[in-house]
Amino acid sequence: MRLTTYTDYGLRLLMYVVSKDGDLATIQEVAEAYGISKNHLMKVAHNLGLLGYLETIRGRGGGLKLARRPERIGLGEVIRRMESDFVMVECFEAGESACRITRACRLKGILGEALRAYLAVLDKYTLADLAGDNAALTKLLLSA
Repeated sequence: MRLTTYTDYGLRLLMYVVSKDGDLATIQEVAEAYGISKNHLMKVAHNLGLLGYLETIRGRGGGLKLARRPERIGLGEVIRRMESDFVMVECFEAGESACRITRACRLKGILGEALRAYLAVLDKYTLADLAGDNAALTKLLLSA
């Protein structure tokens, strides 16, 4: 399973905002810190705001801050809400499958179990576990 770049940028943006320890972050500084597209990051930030993870403050002196405490932002939840699908193989899709062995195949059940286990591990962790009290991460991000 591979996360989309969109979700990757979302997680990185949240990590950066946590590193600011309450100070506002700007899209420009985040883009520069990671060396990624400002335009893509703007779309991600907008979505994270709509999902209730970020508060966006417009105007001069504006920026981004967390809308919730980092320990209240679960990684599994963020990933589920940002990823468009978790279709690992054709038979995961709704509707008829063109696969000829679907009725006898055990792969779908095994992959489904693996996906549930993957998400269950992510559900154990929060943004605070990922980026809170991480001096090394803060130094890397804020010195860029």
